[in-house]
Amino acid sequence: MTPTRTVAAFFDVDYTVLNASSSLLYVRYMRRHGRLGFMDMLRVGWYVILYRTAIVDFAKIIAQLAQAAAGESEPELRAFCDRWFHEMVLEHVSEDARQCIERHRAQGHRPVLLSAATQYVNRPLAEHLGLGDDFLCTWLEARDGILSGRLIEPACYGQGKLYWARRFAAERGLDLGASYFYTDSHSDLPMLCAVGHPVAVNPDARLRRHAQRVGWPVLAFC
Repeated sequence: MTPTRTVAAFFDVDYTVLNASSSLLYVRYMRRHGRLGFMDMLRVGWYVILYRTAIVDFAKIIAQLAQAAAGESEPELRAFCDRWFHEMVLEHVSEDARQCIERHRAQGHRPVLLSAATQYVNRPLAEHLGLGDDFLCTWLEARDGILSGRLIEPACYGQGKLYWARRFAAERGLDLGASYFYTDSHSDLPMLCAVGHPVAVNPDARLRRHAQRVGWPVLAFC
């Protein structure tokens, strides 16, 4: 049987490929290295809770965080995040997700990370999983090695995920209608409804109810 090379398998990151929140892990790492105050830590944690319940404008928050990073050295931030990934994130890669990615690869499908997190989370994770540059994310803009404080619009969240996935698919001849998307979040409904094989993984309460109502598979990744 000839593998179907036009099919992609998109994977969300937090609570799907990872069994944790990358944002909370990053906050803990920043705190450990004295780069974040206690109140900042609580604030980010609160943002993560609001994000999980989909009652916050994530695109607005990530734009504010990007502005706060304006003027930082991009190479230094990337090196810091690479250390963070290997020291803290790596142990949270879900074995179930890893095996699922490998099953898709064996079928000739193209696994792709599709995450609201930035390139500093997704690049090292994609490299670790053997996906190369096959990741779509919220991109922080850098000019001459310095973060500009802006995003490359749109943020990879909600409708933004669908925008980047459609663009990726069009550029590479992939068929979204035959593709898969694995995610935990109700905010990803636009992308879930665009693929032929939507899958709820460790879903939040609203996504679980929706998936059960429409008959989508519901999986638990550990």
